[in-house]
Amino acid sequence: MTYFQTELELLIKSSCSFIYILTNEEERLESIIKNIAFKDVKQGIYCWDFIQGFHIGSTTSSDTKTGQRNPLQALDFIESFNHNSDAIFLLKDFNLFLKDFSAIRKIRNLSRKLDVCNQVVIISGMESDVPAEVKHLMHFLALPLPNKYEINLELKRLIGVLELSNFNDRLQTIASICQGLSINQIRRLISQVLIKSSAFDSTYLQQLQIEKQKYIRQTSLLEISRSEVSLNDIGGIDNLKEWLLIRSKAFSESSLNYGLPYPKGLLLLGIQGTGKSLTAKAIAKTWNLMLLRLDIGKLFAGVVGQSESNTRLMIQVVEASAPCVLWIDEIDKAFSKSLIGGDSGTNNRVLATLLTWLSDKTSPVFIVATANSITDLPAEIIRKGRFDEIFFLNLPSCTERQKIFQIHLQKVRPDTWHRYNLQYLAKYSRLFSGAEINQVIVEAMHSAFIQNRDFTSLDLLNAIDAIIPLAFTDSHSVQKIQQLANLGKVRIASSQTI
Repeated sequence: MTYFQTELELLIKSSCSFIYILTNEEERLESIIKNIAFKDVKQGIYCWDFIQGFHIGSTTSSDTKTGQRNPLQALDFIESFNHNSDAIFLLKDFNLFLKDFSAIRKIRNLSRKLDVCNQVVIISGMESDVPAEVKHLMHFLALPLPNKYEINLELKRLIGVLELSNFNDRLQTIASICQGLSINQIRRLISQVLIKSSAFDSTYLQQLQIEKQKYIRQTSLLEISRSEVSLNDIGGIDNLKEWLLIRSKAFSESSLNYGLPYPKGLLLLGIQGTGKSLTAKAIAKTWNLMLLRLDIGKLFAGVVGQSESNTRLMIQVVEASAPCVLWIDEIDKAFSKSLIGGDSGTNNRVLATLLTWLSDKTSPVFIVATANSITDLPAEIIRKGRFDEIFFLNLPSCTERQKIFQIHLQKVRPDTWHRYNLQYLAKYSRLFSGAEINQVIVEAMHSAFIQNRDFTSLDLLNAIDAIIPLAFTDSHSVQKIQQLANLGKVRIASSQTI
C-alpha cells in the first residue's frame, strides 16, 4: 500500500467530512477509493460529474435525474442521503463550481450533517485555489504519480492482457524508464512502442526512452538531457570533483542501509563559461542518473495561480522520476532580488514552494542549480539547508587552462594534440574561461580550414589575440563576484589560483 493510499484510508476511516485531492488521474483515484472501500462492504461509492450525474461504479444510479447533473442538486442528493448508510461521494471537477456562493453555502450546511454520520465527500480537481469560506472544511491531498511498485503492477497487468512473452526479464528496466509518467501515459507509451518494435531488445528500450522524452516535454517545463560528459572532460575544479566522487555512491542501496541521507544538491556560482552547466551534465553521467533540465522561466504563467500549479507539477514529475539529477540553469535570472515582490507576489509564492521542497525533500533527487551572480540571489536561496554546498567556479589557472586545451584538442585531433605547445598557449590565454578556450580552437580551425591546411599553435595564438574574454569586457562584474567568493562564504571549486 502506498503512502497516499494509507493517508486517504486513514482520513476516510476517521470520518473526515471533506477531502480535496489534487490530480488529473481520475480513473486511478477512483480505483484507489474502490480498493479502500472493498475492505468495508457496508460502504458504497457514488461518483459524480456534471455530465453523467451520479453513478455507482460503472452503473448509473436509478435515483439519478437530469437535475443531479446540476452541482447544487448534487449536494442536495448528498444532504438527503440516508444518515445511517456509509458512503463515499467522489465529485469530479467540483472545484470549478466552488466560486458559486450558493455552492459554498450548501457545502457549509452539508458539513453539519457529515460531522455526525459516516459519509465522506471527496472532491478531485487540478487546481488548489479553493475559496477561504470552505477551505477550513477541506483536508488537502495530492495524488502523486505512480511509484515503481504501482508501475510494476500495471506492467504485469499489461503482460496478461496483451499476452506478451519475454517481458518479465526486462520488467524492472522498463519500470525504471516509465517513472515520472501517469498510468494512462504508461499504457499509451507501451502500446506505441509495441507497434514500432515487437521484440523486447535494446531497440525497444531506446524507443521507450524516446517516447518518454516526448511525454516529459509535453509538460513544457522539463526535458530529459542526454549527457556524454564525464568529470574527466572538465579541466580543473579539483575540490568540487573530490566532493562529488566522495558522494558517487550516495544513491546506492548500501548507502541507504548505512544510514546516510540522500544528498540534496549543489548551487554552482561562477563566471560565465567556467563549466557550471558542464558540471551538471557530468554529475548525471558519473553517477549514472537521469538528467532532467528545468527551464525555470517556464514556471511563470500569466493566469493567476498557474505559476504555482506549474511548480507543483514540476516537483511531482521530478519526484516520480527519482533517482535523478535536476538541473536548474541560471536560477538567478528567475529569482533576482529586483524581481521579488514586483509581480503581485507570484515570484515570492513560486520561490517559497521551491525552497520548501528543497529543504524538506527526502527523495533521491540531486539538485544542481547554477547562477552567474551571488549578489542577485535572495538570502533564502543561499542559506544553509537548501543545498548541501555552494561552490564558486573561478576563471581557470594556468595549469587548468593547459588541461582544458588538452581536453578540447584531444577531441578534434586525437592523434596529434601533443604537437601543440600547450604550456605556452595556457600562459598566453590568461583570464580566458573554459568556454572561451574552446572558442579559440574553433576560431583557429576556421582560419586554417579556409586555407586548406591543418591549424597550428600559431593559429591558436592569433585566435587568442582576436578574442576578447569576458574578464576584460565585463571586468567590474567579474571582479565583484571574485571578491565575494574570497570572503569565505562559499567553497572554491579549484585549489589553484589564477
